[in-house]
Amino acid sequence: MLHSDFISSWFLTACLAPKGIGHYLRQHLLDKTFQGLYHTDAFDRALLIPYFIVLILLAGYGIHRYILVYLYYKHKARRTTEPRAQFEELPRVTVQLPIFNEQYVVERLLDAVCKLKYPREKIEIQVLDDSTDETVEVARNLVERYAALGNRITYQHRTNRVGFKAGALAEGLRSAKGEFVVIFDADFTPPEDFLLRTIHHFTDPQIGMVQTRWTHINRDYSFLTQVEAILLDGHFVLEHSGRARSGVFFNFNGTAGVWRRAAIDEAGGWQHDTLTEDTDLSYRAQLKGWKFIYLQDVECPAELPVEMTAFKTQQARWAKGLIQTGKKILPRVLRSDAPLHTKIEAWYHLTANISYPLMIVLSVLMLPAMIIRFYQGWFQMLFIDLPLFLASTFSISSFYLVSQRELFPKSWPRALLYLPFLMALGIGLTITNTKAVIEALIGKETAFARTPKYHVESKKDKVGATKYRKRLGWVPWVELLIGTYFALTVVYAVQNENYVTVPFLLLFVVGYWYTGLMSLLQGRFTGIALGAESRAKPFPVGV
Repeated sequence: MLHSDFISSWFLTACLAPKGIGHYLRQHLLDKTFQGLYHTDAFDRALLIPYFIVLILLAGYGIHRYILVYLYYKHKARRTTEPRAQFEELPRVTVQLPIFNEQYVVERLLDAVCKLKYPREKIEIQVLDDSTDETVEVARNLVERYAALGNRITYQHRTNRVGFKAGALAEGLRSAKGEFVVIFDADFTPPEDFLLRTIHHFTDPQIGMVQTRWTHINRDYSFLTQVEAILLDGHFVLEHSGRARSGVFFNFNGTAGVWRRAAIDEAGGWQHDTLTEDTDLSYRAQLKGWKFIYLQDVECPAELPVEMTAFKTQQARWAKGLIQTGKKILPRVLRSDAPLHTKIEAWYHLTANISYPLMIVLSVLMLPAMIIRFYQGWFQMLFIDLPLFLASTFSISSFYLVSQRELFPKSWPRALLYLPFLMALGIGLTITNTKAVIEALIGKETAFARTPKYHVESKKDKVGATKYRKRLGWVPWVELLIGTYFALTVVYAVQNENYVTVPFLLLFVVGYWYTGLMSLLQGRFTGIALGAESRAKPFPVGV
């Protein structure tokens, strides 16, 4: 939605430009007496009708961002902080750690989990390993080491990966003893008081899940991680808080949360027919009547992807998974007795990634629409274009700047420097995520693609191995090609004195070239070295 909001605003600005492509063609190719939208011929209408339909749909998602900001502030008094009561006796808890080829970060994960403050007799830890590489030996040795230190920790290794992460979690539940289930992905480092700050919220028997806010271990590692952090902050501050405070459905994020075991079972357990098994289970549980809590003040640090391909893999998995979940769950939501505003919010949430293929359609219509619309009068510009422009453009700034202001009251203005690059990166993701969305729509199944992590926490850490690195086939080349097209458009716009559109066009050039080049060059700009290899060595038992 970030990129769709921006691209629609760019089209409107281009159409308002006083000179340029439209000016040139108006003077040399089109009838000078041809004026007004309602006097165009059938060909013009055939272009403008789908243009406006797509533009309005995209602007609708921009307006939805305003609504989330509004809900965030309207219901600020409903912010959940402290639990209403405390357990007299702490319940049994099972901590599940699903991993797959995570040899660089598994030690950090186990170290953090084994430091959780909770009675040892009330907590069990399951390492659910589907790995096919050296991680098996590394994880098994680490489990033996921490078990020898008195931790109730077990190691379970699957060789078939049926159901991927959802299958591993379901397998672990078969032997789990806990009344509550905590899940951490391999790149997370929960704070020691994580359980004590979350478990007491379950004194309310209606609460089925508690989600905490992700923070970022390596936020300042690179330009890419800074932008990623801002994107995720917008989700965890405004989307989650806005939805949670207004009482509509929101989702478990797959990690850094606590489930009531009964809620998982009643909702039908973990299912693996989507790539976002967390959102799928969340909606099924809430449809059963379970309530969710979001704790914005409880932070759980995680490692951000440091390579472009890893970031694009993550975004594509989320985009495809949400569309899959929408196809599966939305009919149930719409048929349910949930309030109308809950159904509407679920629709916007689960269909948001449709904006990616809509952007492709809009891109095709961009140039002819610009040419034709130069014959509109100021009435159409003022009452049609300006509202759509405001709906699309300022929703971006309000959404991400508000989240930064909430998290960093003193230093949030520095986020202004990242906004243009954030928009460029959103544009650059279009091809990858459109491919993912189309696969979901046509029912093409793909494996759960993990996001590679390398234990990179600060600028001094380097990406050491390349075996987890994947290339994205033809996609980077298409991104470079499209970026080149927009670069030529910049040249043409300058030659025709259409200076208003140049800054917007440059964001397209930067976005597509940046994502394409970084995908092809892989880790060269993240600092390849042998430093991380030492973290891959197996831990000897008893050390």
